[in-house]
Amino acid sequence: MTEHAISGLAAARLWAATRFPYLATGVFGARVIAEPGSGTVSVDDSWRMHADPRLAASWTAAQFGSVLVHHVCHLLRTHGERAQAADVGPDTARAWVRAADAEINDDLVPAGLQLPGSPVLPADLGAPDGLLAEQYFGGLRAGPAQGRGGGSTGRSAAGKSGETAGQWLDCGSGADGMPRACACGGDRGGRPPGEHGGGDRGGRPPGERCGTYLPAWQADLLRRQVAQQVLAHGKQPGTVPAGLLRWAEDLLRPKVDWRTVLAAELRRAVAEVCGAVDYSYRRPSRRCAVTGQVVLPALRRPVPDVAVVCDTSGSMTSELLAMALAEVEGLLRALGLARQVCVLACDTAVAPARRVSSARQVQLVGGGGTDMGAGIAAAAALRPRPAVTVVLTDGYTPWPAEPPKGTRVVVGLLGPGAPAAPAWARAVRVDPAA
Repeated sequence: MTEHAISGLAAARLWAATRFPYLATGVFGARVIAEPGSGTVSVDDSWRMHADPRLAASWTAAQFGSVLVHHVCHLLRTHGERAQAADVGPDTARAWVRAADAEINDDLVPAGLQLPGSPVLPADLGAPDGLLAEQYFGGLRAGPAQGRGGGSTGRSAAGKSGETAGQWLDCGSGADGMPRACACGGDRGGRPPGEHGGGDRGGRPPGERCGTYLPAWQADLLRRQVAQQVLAHGKQPGTVPAGLLRWAEDLLRPKVDWRTVLAAELRRAVAEVCGAVDYSYRRPSRRCAVTGQVVLPALRRPVPDVAVVCDTSGSMTSELLAMALAEVEGLLRALGLARQVCVLACDTAVAPARRVSSARQVQLVGGGGTDMGAGIAAAAALRPRPAVTVVLTDGYTPWPAEPPKGTRVVVGLLGPGAPAAPAWARAVRVDPAA
């Protein structure tokens, strides 16, 4: 790099570290490599940024710093690996990168990111904020085929498409998982340069031609370090975008199978009720034979009833709901409570309760808005009152301010990114990919 390019990079990094201090470790952890004539700034999945010095010099420090932050977020969120898991190919790479850009920009642009051109936002894709790249990609995949290329950092200022009046800048394999050859002859794909044969023809060791690559284990440590800094800054409300906080929490949270958590919560709730042995006058005590006219109560261990409230609003997918419902059925059958289950379908109104012995007997009706408070209230009004109420929902619903009386509530939050359940309920996040 020339002295002018180095000073421009230093100014861009300084701006990024000042404006987004919780991402500074990631910005300084990425190696920037000059690629004159490439006409783009891209990133590979080995944490190397390939930048055209002439293009970078045409940007202000804020714009170049924003591009660095944007590309680092591609790496932090492992968009390259996720693209491979989503079967992204050359025909769908551009659509994937637009979806990945929308996942990043919906948080960072309002927080002060100043990307050159017109950044891709969820509204440009006809989608709401706060979704994952896979969800945005699902909507784009149904449209016209897309070629390889990036989106947010490379659209010309002439228009939203950027294909007629300007050039799309390639975000790189770190965004779409598609291998590329760099100007120096190395590999900008998933493997380090020279890994195929142990070096290049000039005898240089692997990784030297395109700059030192970051091994996968070091990249994971770097992501975790950034996530810890995001959570540390997020202790003060309003300092870190909500999407980044969710990413950091998901990354640092121990990975536990949701089926194990759901089983534990159900067993705990049922055990608390089954263990509540109390006196009841429904059956006289055996000591009545010696007490004359005095009727004594007998000890009774109740068999709890269970109500399952299913969210059938328009935002729910039948496949995810059926999977969670089948899991609940299996757990209750294992606990010997299969005949004690009453299922209520609920959107904004509650369908009549049905007592079932199998998930195949459940009829889910609805498809309108969402109000799980109505479903919980209807479950609490059943007679006999259920000891445990299981709520299966995507979380996009108003919740009662107070817990229902006489029943314990276990909430199964279906799908990624579901909002949190109220503090008075036991919440289990159901991940379909787990």
